[in-house]
Amino acid sequence: MSSDSRDNLEQRLGEQVRAFQRAVDQGDDEIARLLGLNRTDLRCLDLLLQAGPTAPGRLATELGLTTGSVTAMLDRMEKSGYISRTPDPGDRRKVVVQARPEIADQAWQVMLPLIEDSTRSIAGYSEDDLKLLLDFFERAIGIQERQIDRLRAMTPAKPAKKR
Repeated sequence: MSSDSRDNLEQRLGEQVRAFQRAVDQGDDEIARLLGLNRTDLRCLDLLLQAGPTAPGRLATELGLTTGSVTAMLDRMEKSGYISRTPDPGDRRKVVVQARPEIADQAWQVMLPLIEDSTRSIAGYSEDDLKLLLDFFERAIGIQERQIDRLRAMTPAKPAKKR
């Protein structure tokens, strides 16, 4: 394989990853719209559906939000009936947050076709193919997490002044 061919493949892969990110963003926008949530609230709901009952501090860490922002988000979501807060069974001074069962059912109804379509799309891959894809995504997630840490440590750019 020539260097030009590898460069071309790497460029195409990079373009496809970016196109995939845009498609996921657009899909998330539509899921949020259907569920009546903003994107941050959808990210919270998705995390709760995946992880189960979760402490607000973990939500802050996972979502990259301040504790104050998480409190405001949870107040909004609880008032709207999306989540419930209950005392932590291990420490009654703390609370755990969970998606309300009827909201979880609605979310799964919206997301299940995507999951099923994705499952069908990988059915033809061999175990070695799946291992390669897992390796790619594990590495890609690691890159994103490192870059998020780097970006969070940076000072925001100041807008250019108008002339």
